[in-house]
Amino acid sequence: MTTTLTATNSAAIAAEFVRARTRAGSPAMGMVMTVVVVVEEQDAAATLEAARAASHEHPARVLGVVLGSSRGAGQVDAEVTVGAGWGGEMALLRLVGEVVKHPDSVVLPLLLPDSPVVAWWASRAPRDLAGDPLGRLAQRRITDSAAAAAQARTLQVQCAAYSPGNTDLSWTRLTPWRALLAAALDQHPLKVTGASVAADRGNPSADLLAAWLGQRLRVDVRRITSDGPGLTEVTLETKKGPIRISRPDGRLATFSSPGNPDRPVALRRRDVPELLAEELRRLDEDDVYAATARFLARGLAAKKTPTRKGKK
Repeated sequence: MTTTLTATNSAAIAAEFVRARTRAGSPAMGMVMTVVVVVEEQDAAATLEAARAASHEHPARVLGVVLGSSRGAGQVDAEVTVGAGWGGEMALLRLVGEVVKHPDSVVLPLLLPDSPVVAWWASRAPRDLAGDPLGRLAQRRITDSAAAAAQARTLQVQCAAYSPGNTDLSWTRLTPWRALLAAALDQHPLKVTGASVAADRGNPSADLLAAWLGQRLRVDVRRITSDGPGLTEVTLETKKGPIRISRPDGRLATFSSPGNPDRPVALRRRDVPELLAEELRRLDEDDVYAATARFLARGLAAKKTPTRKGKK
């Protein structure tokens, strides 16, 4: 059931949550966290559907926040939903006017007490997630560089402004690739002398994977542009021959290694609800992503630093 509240406030929205749960016969719903979703109006339906799917695994209070124009008098409109396929409950908050500059003042009273808070910017994200008013409320902050107009540039900004608790769904997309590559090196404990990553142009996941390989293996990693979709091939060079994972169709990969026949591996591209559910499983800092983001940021900074003549 969905209830629409016009020109409302946090107290009225919180009271509607209680009334809706009572009408549904579930005054206590066992929610484990609050997920704050910052979204553009045109993307709200698809984004909240992804959050609804993830809520089946992680029952949560989902607060969708649409930030409108900051001009004029402040107003908050809300749509409160309990049931209707949600593992917890949801409120879509539309903010306009002066209140847009202080969205935390609306969201803070609606957070579940004594529960973790996750913030997710589904489309555009601020340059500094931890310094954002809504980001300061959260232990975990999720963005998606692949959803931005300038994917590579967005990833660079997020890596340069990394703070503990930040993550990117472009990194989450790499989980199966990283697991397969790690397993390959366990099976073939060979020294890697070089590597390459092929993906479509500007793919942020490919940049992160190249940084992860470079940081872990201490080798130069070539970034190759392919026709996609997404990541299409990763090659690790060894003295006995290449270890290669090739996925030209986005679904089925071929794993090749020295001295062994090629074998197929299921490696499909995953959708956003699946990625979001994976990120909600952990609320501590992702140390591996932190090291990779910092490594990528240092590498980009070094490329931008001009070399002075006469100095080595």
